[in-house]
Parts: sequence; structure tokens; C-alpha cells
Amino acid sequence: MVFPKWTNKIPALALVSALGLLLLTIFVLWYWFSPKHLNVGYAPEQPIKYSHKVHAGTLGIDCRYCHYNVERGQFAGVPPTEVCMNCHTLVKPDFPEIVKIREAFSSGNPIPWVRVHKLPEFAYFNHSAHVNKGVSCVVCHGRIDQMDVVRQDQPLSMGWCMDCHRDPAKNIRDRKLVTNLAWHPDGDPVENGRKFMDKYHVNTRTDCSTCHR
Repeated sequence: MVFPKWTNKIPALALVSALGLLLLTIFVLWYWFSPKHLNVGYAPEQPIKYSHKVHAGTLGIDCRYCHYNVERGQFAGVPPTEVCMNCHTLVKPDFPEIVKIREAFSSGNPIPWVRVHKLPEFAYFNHSAHVNKGVSCVVCHGRIDQMDVVRQDQPLSMGWCMDCHRDPAKNIRDRKLVTNLAWHPDGDPVENGRKFMDKYHVNTRTDCSTCHR
């Protein structure tokens, strides 16, 4: 006998070990490398310190004042410097961060904001289609009115979007309330949502061509 008897088990142990390592790798990639862990909480430093908590929260400025294209176009859009200057020509004009805005406005150069929410280029998404059907900003962006620094609140993954498209009622409300991020229905949110689904003729699709065109 050249090899001891226990060595006959080596091929089986190697196969089980390889299979276990493969399953562990798949789990790590699926779980820890998912948008839920890689993207949620992303809050990059911006060239100008802008607080949504102050503007949308304390001052109660409607989201649509700055993101004025959200009801009409595919993109909500980053507000141009001119929108900031509508107020800050007079409001705190000497505040250091406002000085940066004024300098950008005078030079004609756009402020190089760092994008926080970004879907893959192969995925089609239209803001107006959602907002006009009663989907609130809070569903995707969270309580933006409580954020001093904007962060990604939801994974915005395909699975996350599909969960809503399969069962959208809980995320539908009166269109008049889409920018009221603190609003909650008095009763069952699902029943409330179904009422407005009928009113706005919401008919969600789950076929591939809806988002991959």
C-alpha cells in the first residue's frame, strides 16, 4: 500500500470544499456587492455645502421650485445656478457658500455637483411618468427634507423597482401630495393607494421592454 486508506476520501472532500467555496463566493457577490450595500448611504462631498434640510425642511420650499422639470420630463434635473440666485441675490449674499454660487453665476460656469442617484445607462426611467401617477419623491429619495448632506436612501436596483411595479398601491398617493414628504395616510396606505391607482389609471408593467428599450 503506497497511500493510507483515508486518502481515498480526498477527491470527495476536494469536491465538497470547491462547491462550498463556490457557494460562499456567490453569496458574497450577491449579498455584499448588491446595490443595497454598495449604493445605499452614498453621500459624496459636494463643491458647495447645500442643505436640503434647511431649504426643503425648515423653509418648506417645494421640490418643484428647484427641480422644475420633474413633472414634465424624464429627468428631474440639477437646478441651474440662476435658480439659486433668484433668492440669494438678496438672502445671505455674503455667506461663504453663497459667494461660491455667485462666482459661478458671474463666470457662466456650471457648478460641478457630484451626482448621487444614478441608474445604469441601459435602464430607462422617466420622472414625470411616476410623479404624475402619484409616486412621491420620498419613495425613491427618502426624507430628503431631513438631510443636510444628500445621500442615497434606496438601492434603486432592478429588484427594488420590480417590487414596486408588482405591488405599487402602497407607494401611490394624491398627486397634490407628492412633494409632501412627511405625509402619511390616515388609514391603510394600500387602500388609499388603490383609490388613486383607479383615479390615475395606474397600470404598471413588468416586461423587459418597459425599462430596457
